[in-house]
Amino acid sequence: MNKLKIHDVSVVYPAAQGGDPVTALNEVNLTIEQGDLVVALGASGCGKTTLLNLIAGFIRPTDGYLTLGDSRIEGYPRVAVGLDIGDEVTGPGADRGVVFQKHALLPWLNVIENTEFGLKLQGVDKQERRERAAKFLKLVGLEDFHQHKIYQLSGGMQQRVGIARALTNDPQMLLLDEPLGALDALTRESLQELLLDVWRETHKMMFFITHDVDEALLLATRLIVMSPRPGRITHEFELNFNQQFLETRNARQVKSSPEFIAMREKILAIIHGDEIAA
Repeated sequence: MNKLKIHDVSVVYPAAQGGDPVTALNEVNLTIEQGDLVVALGASGCGKTTLLNLIAGFIRPTDGYLTLGDSRIEGYPRVAVGLDIGDEVTGPGADRGVVFQKHALLPWLNVIENTEFGLKLQGVDKQERRERAAKFLKLVGLEDFHQHKIYQLSGGMQQRVGIARALTNDPQMLLLDEPLGALDALTRESLQELLLDVWRETHKMMFFITHDVDEALLLATRLIVMSPRPGRITHEFELNFNQQFLETRNARQVKSSPEFIAMREKILAIIHGDEIAA
């Protein structure tokens, strides 16, 4: 079973322009397992993006380490020297796909060319990469848009291409950096529902960051709340609102339930400091 483990990770950014060093994260511990959809929530500056960048391998921790990989090989624990299960994360890799807030698509390529681009760089032959790209474009509802240029798509459709592109490389883990933050409310709701369908279909580990409490509660199997800088995880909640949506297909009903409303108020109280962190 694939697993990501973050062990005692801290990140300190060097001093800039005569200022003091900035501690962005302080002794963060987190485990994400196959099928988890973990959402990180917290006030601006709490270190959510730094944590995602660590998992993506874009930056290295000042202290601590991260590992990602299959927990067993041929029935035996996989343990690196001095590390926990899995391989240490030391940089970006194809085992992690990233969906950014801005789609980061290549405007000179059409939809299917963008979706298969990572496989092309890996040397995968054209027929196979086209088949894999077409599979995930269908999963995100863009099977009829293969030949469209990126500028011909709405913002929501562009993000769907970004999700399909990340999935086409078949990563162990999908990282989502506020991918719905720039969308209008109706498009954002439809993309939330799409992400839950993708999560159910692929059963991949997902790590999602957001400022939107309702979005976090609807999507997460596990919600982590982070403190203001220096960022650390102060609260964790196991949630099943996503399963309720997948069973009912009625997000409005889920979000208006007494349980959802009570949890939203609890999370807001934590973020605004009305509840002392555990």
